[in-house]
Amino acid sequence: MDFEALHSANFKLLDDTVGDWTSMLTKLQVLKKDAHDGLHKKALTADWAGDNAVISREFVGKTAGEFGDAVTQATSIRDIMRDTRDELKAQQRLLKDAIERGRGKNLTVTVNGGGFTVSENPDKKAPNGQSDVDALRDELQGILNTATEIDNSAATALKALVDLTDHGFSDAVYKDRDSAVAAVKEAEKLAAIAGKKTEDLTTADFDALNAGLKKYAGDPIFAEHFATTLGPKKTLDFWAGLSQPYEHPELNHDRHKQFGELQKNLSLTLAAATQADTPEMSRWKYEMVNLGDQPVGKNSVTQGFQVMSNLMRWGNYDDQFLKDYGTKLIDAEKKYTHNGQHVPMMWQHMGIDPNLNHTGTDSGSDPMTGFLAALSNSPDAATDFFNSDFVTKDEDHDFKEEDGKKEKRALTNFDYLFEERDWPQEMDDKGKNSTEGRNNLAMALEAATTGHPAGQMPTEETPPHSKEQAELMQRIVASVSDDPERLTKHSYMSDSIGQITSEYLPDINRAMSDDSRGNTDKLFPIAGTPADLDHSDVTRLLVTLGQDPKANAAVEVGQAAYLGGLMDYHLNPNTPEDQRYPQSPQDTIEEISRRSAEIGGSLAVGRQEAIIGPAAKEAKDFADSVAQQKNAWSGAIGTGIGVGVSFVATPVGGAVASGVAGTVSSMVLEHIFQQSETDVLKDAGKDSADLWQDSKKKNVDMAQIAAQEAAKTHGLPYANQVADWVKYGNANGFNDASSSARHMADDLETEIQPG
Repeated sequence: MDFEALHSANFKLLDDTVGDWTSMLTKLQVLKKDAHDGLHKKALTADWAGDNAVISREFVGKTAGEFGDAVTQATSIRDIMRDTRDELKAQQRLLKDAIERGRGKNLTVTVNGGGFTVSENPDKKAPNGQSDVDALRDELQGILNTATEIDNSAATALKALVDLTDHGFSDAVYKDRDSAVAAVKEAEKLAAIAGKKTEDLTTADFDALNAGLKKYAGDPIFAEHFATTLGPKKTLDFWAGLSQPYEHPELNHDRHKQFGELQKNLSLTLAAATQADTPEMSRWKYEMVNLGDQPVGKNSVTQGFQVMSNLMRWGNYDDQFLKDYGTKLIDAEKKYTHNGQHVPMMWQHMGIDPNLNHTGTDSGSDPMTGFLAALSNSPDAATDFFNSDFVTKDEDHDFKEEDGKKEKRALTNFDYLFEERDWPQEMDDKGKNSTEGRNNLAMALEAATTGHPAGQMPTEETPPHSKEQAELMQRIVASVSDDPERLTKHSYMSDSIGQITSEYLPDINRAMSDDSRGNTDKLFPIAGTPADLDHSDVTRLLVTLGQDPKANAAVEVGQAAYLGGLMDYHLNPNTPEDQRYPQSPQDTIEEISRRSAEIGGSLAVGRQEAIIGPAAKEAKDFADSVAQQKNAWSGAIGTGIGVGVSFVATPVGGAVASGVAGTVSSMVLEHIFQQSETDVLKDAGKDSADLWQDSKKKNVDMAQIAAQEAAKTHGLPYANQVADWVKYGNANGFNDASSSARHMADDLETEIQPG
């Protein structure tokens, strides 16, 4: 910035701009409130149907969210500009004050071009002569340098903020110019450290990187600037080099326990960076994908996919980046395994390879493990990946037997990973075979089928199931039914599959009704796309899940919550006539109770097998798991979405339950939790008959509570009859479960002794 520009600056235009942004903020805040309280809330309770239940509702939700992001971005822009204006005004005051002090010392400041000169008055010398001239000159130049830095850095910060998104608005928050500028400077400093040769890294460098990435990982400007300054190639070189213990034995010895933390902080930073739409970041993503199947170094056997996948275990990566990355990773897998017909030897852990993963769960050699962890945090990308073809029916691949004869068919990524892949053997830090790969697969499937990150409960923001999600659910159910050992031999996958199942309970209840032409669609209403499931497949899935305590609890507690919401829905006199199940209240309650009991009975068969069969699990484990579900469900009860957003839980449709439904479900669940806590204290040694009888009693209790509370709340005249209707339906349901298990899943049982 030249001398005259600062000295004569008129800040009115900047004042007006700050004022305009402030006025705009006021208007945007009104629009944000209107969008949230009007548009968004109405969208959540609107009677969406078909594709609208997924596409339009989600679009409205995202549009409403954009107003919030607009307020956030406008606030950051206004605050940075206001702070910049105030700082430039301060520098102008300092400049004029310095000139005035110079006059008092007989010094004159003359403007020449964009610069200035300081000289003594011809007729009167400065007290200290040339030293006064030099001091004023340096002071003025320092002020100009500061003003220039303020001006340039503000421009950089504003450009970086606006460039973060091609469309829409960024949710980045910066309260002043300093915070935005600090993010840019810190990114450059840490990128320079990470870009060093591995052997030159010191413990101080490591600590600076770890602390800086931890502090700034969620800062969009920092993340984008760090990633693009370092570049994709140096990112891979950094982590591959750092993971070579012989490159820097002292660093490995002194900071070994912190490697996992640095891995997490770097992963979170890169994930945030991929969300930016700057040209530089687009180029970074393109180059990183292309580096995936290339060796990291001249003499290295480690490939880019192996390194980068270990930096994808945390954070929410950009969906399109994950899709491109996954496509290229699958191409590499096909190449190294001859379309999946051999073990992927390139991903085997060799003794000379670095330990790329520092979480202790596995060495990190198999890139599919870290990539699946990334998918578990990115539902849309996960759905797309699993539904994509691994090989088409025209490509060379082993024959698949279908309908009693061998014929080629397209194989999806789900088919390959869940059914066919020979997973490379890896060890955890305790020397045991690692389970991380398949466990991450199950978690990625949870995200792909439910529409929310794995390990979380759905919220009212989660859209109902799409066609692609429902089709993937159909594949999972059919696959487990075809070979239950796909779960029972890898029981650690069952908790995720159990959560998936709990969020498709409306679809499962429909399947068990064996009613393709009646009114089951009204008895078990579904928003979005229903999963078309086979009764026998569902029975086999439930018996399989019933053998795992966590999976059993997820489905059992989910069905209890669903039962409460369903009873309220059908007993609510305000439910529109065209949405009602067209049978008597008694028939309605009996049928709901029957289907719920069949689900409970099928789980009970699985529990019997787990406790009495070869696995010999403890009954206490099952009671403990139900009790542990309490915290997970506390936030979902009363929202109607705990069993999946596809359940229409209000008379006017949508996914938000009424307060009554929340009350009914809460009472049902509280009874289950109390019962489970009591069971934990009892002697766990039960025989098959006791287990079956206990399950029958628990199911009839929860159905009676649901029916009685719903009838009482709505003031129905038959409130004193509903418990008997439930009892009849429950007895039939358990008989159905016993019969179905005997005829559809007898190969899964060691012993069944229904009482």
